[in-house]
Amino acid sequence: MASILTDRDFSLFSKLIYEHSGIHFSAMNRSILETRLQERMKIAQQKDINIYYQYLLANSDEMKMLLDSVTTNLTRFFRNTGHFDTLERFVIPDLIQYKTKMKNNSIRIWSAGCATGEEPFSIAFVLKEKLPPAFKGEVIASDISLKSLMTAQEGYYPESKIEGVPQFYLAKYFEKKQNGYQVKEEIKSIVKFDYHNLKYDSGLNNIDIVFCRNVIIYFDEAAQKAAVNRFWTSMGPHSYLFLGHSESLFGMNTSFEFEKTEWSIIYRKLIPALEH
Repeated sequence: MASILTDRDFSLFSKLIYEHSGIHFSAMNRSILETRLQERMKIAQQKDINIYYQYLLANSDEMKMLLDSVTTNLTRFFRNTGHFDTLERFVIPDLIQYKTKMKNNSIRIWSAGCATGEEPFSIAFVLKEKLPPAFKGEVIASDISLKSLMTAQEGYYPESKIEGVPQFYLAKYFEKKQNGYQVKEEIKSIVKFDYHNLKYDSGLNNIDIVFCRNVIIYFDEAAQKAAVNRFWTSMGPHSYLFLGHSESLFGMNTSFEFEKTEWSIIYRKLIPALEH
């Protein structure tokens, strides 16, 4: 396709997307933005880039669709086994001990940027296996992509997508369907999917664990810090944050503490006054 973006257009659209999502488009990925805009303009039956820009300003649903199209939803079950080893062997045992002391038997986990659901379902499998009978586990899963959320809510995955699921979990928590697998209702009932843009406050509170992996890498420094601070606000006094391997809070002025486990590096929110 011929180029549709002038330098002025690129500046306008990249600024608009940043303001609505925190996603930063540099000159290096200009072609990605241009391709996505061409796709959305065709669907919205808009032929003029300037008229489409005005259409976006007036149409919040189309803005959501454009943001959906520019996000990358690459994921898989049990992605980064070091994180799941840390979850199973360090974080959950620690939270069980803390919650028992606080006489609270609920553990709430937020999968922020959940894409098509593989991450929150993987977390739900672990909760189902590792929490004592008296404990209740809950996973809140959010994403900016409505299309991905629809796939996630269905909980059906073709055979090519279940690679990486341990045989034990596959046999216990999936039903074999033609050409794929369906997540069982006992797992789906643990996970609540919802639309959320990390640019804004989630309204969540007292979250025990936040998974936000390979999401803020698309943000610039200011948007990253703002998102991390919103995580802090949503988390309980004794809680943990998981970021992607290529993401780090190093050099960022936050209140989180580094926690190096045998399997991975995560971050801890700890308010000592509330630990006694």
